[in-house]
Amino acid sequence: MELKAATIKHYLGVAFAGMDRVLDRLDDDSVNVRPSGWGTNSVAGLIVHCCELAPSWFETAGLGRHGERDRDGEFAATASVAELRTRIEATLVRLDPIVDDFVAGPTAGEHELRVFLPGDDRSDAALVLHVFEELFQHLGHMEVTADAVK
Repeated sequence: MELKAATIKHYLGVAFAGMDRVLDRLDDDSVNVRPSGWGTNSVAGLIVHCCELAPSWFETAGLGRHGERDRDGEFAATASVAELRTRIEATLVRLDPIVDDFVAGPTAGEHELRVFLPGDDRSDAALVLHVFEELFQHLGHMEVTADAVK
């Protein structure tokens, strides 16, 4: 199976463009509101999380580079709509060379974080699919959250 950098970047762009469209529906207050109920997150928190998870998975589990994240802090983050749009744009810029490096290899196929990939497949393709799964799952969460807070 061949993974092309352009294809990976295209689908990353689709996911983040969807997040940007969710922001069209919200203002600086509503983007930070968590709907009532256990385990909910604000759209701002979800976007910050997505902007960290994608580069992190490619860099750390994909390329074996050192990385640190504050996952709980990502979900607790607050930001304005403009700040979130800037963050999305910066994430796509950041991802561009990372994806190129990932596709060019070598990758860290035995990285310990790959144990968190669903199923038994720890391949590079499974890693890419996992990143897409997470981004599009959270995009759905954002769309439902925008419905709930407006």
